[in-house]
Amino acid sequence: MRVIFAGTPEFARVALARLHSAGHDIPLVLTQPDRPAGRGMKLQASAVKQWAESHQVPVAQPRSLRLDGKYPEDAAAARAAIEAAGADAMVVAAYGLILPQWVLDAPRLGCLNIHASLLPRWRGAAPIHRAIQAGDPQTGVTIMQMDAGLDTGDMLGVEKIAIAAGDTTATLHDRLAALGGQMVVQALQQAGAGALQPVPQPAEGVTYAHKIDKAEAAVDWRQPAAALERHIRAMNPFPGASAQFGGEAVKLWCSEIDSAAATTGKGPGLILSADADGVRVATGQGVLRLVELQRAGGKRLAAADFLRGFALPAGQSFALPAP
Repeated sequence: MRVIFAGTPEFARVALARLHSAGHDIPLVLTQPDRPAGRGMKLQASAVKQWAESHQVPVAQPRSLRLDGKYPEDAAAARAAIEAAGADAMVVAAYGLILPQWVLDAPRLGCLNIHASLLPRWRGAAPIHRAIQAGDPQTGVTIMQMDAGLDTGDMLGVEKIAIAAGDTTATLHDRLAALGGQMVVQALQQAGAGALQPVPQPAEGVTYAHKIDKAEAAVDWRQPAAALERHIRAMNPFPGASAQFGGEAVKLWCSEIDSAAATTGKGPGLILSADADGVRVATGQGVLRLVELQRAGGKRLAAADFLRGFALPAGQSFALPAP
């Protein structure tokens, strides 16, 4: 088929590469405009744009697709490019722009979305983070026929995977990205054969995965150890869970619940011990052992290595964020 692809981050790049390797003709890629990134804050192309340029695929980067919006010239140029592409379908994965009705109607088979959750749970921008944070036992990928709502379209295919005890957003992302690429290729095969069977999403069980804000990275030691352990995994790799000690930010990358330690009468955030096995911290319920940490400007380090350059004395406390 001729397939327009719309996506921006690595999750989307994986699907784009899978579509290409399956033999689909990709006449046009839509992706977000280049953004400042890194310490030098230089403009950086998205993962999807980098792939497209390396494979000589035309790229459009409209700031908006609304013909009556803030950037009508961008939308008009994108419309001309989409119409000229003459695509059978558009595949959308973590694109980051709302598609107005004229885009949804442009391809012959409409727009298929790769969404990294079991819809209708975790509609929205950050389904992988939120599933880990909530302690969900499983997640998956839904291929959806897009409509004008926020992830409300009919389901064309659903696959489930278990969330492992040690999964971070990074590890779960990679498994879901691979699964999404595989599933959308299958969906296009079915679409070409007229064999797709759209299923409306259930009315019950709707939750929203709101975009991750950097302010959410702060660790609130008043929460239970189990919730904090999930929080640290959910914030890995972005934005990274963060705690304050002595006025300095410390990133927390890996932790474990220490069920053997007692916390009776200990205030949340109090450091109970710090040794090669980890930094044990009292929480609102239970003890959390920090096993991989990072100071500002430094590298991720195992607790033993971190403590050689940054003391976390027992009896002192991490700061508590504002409630």
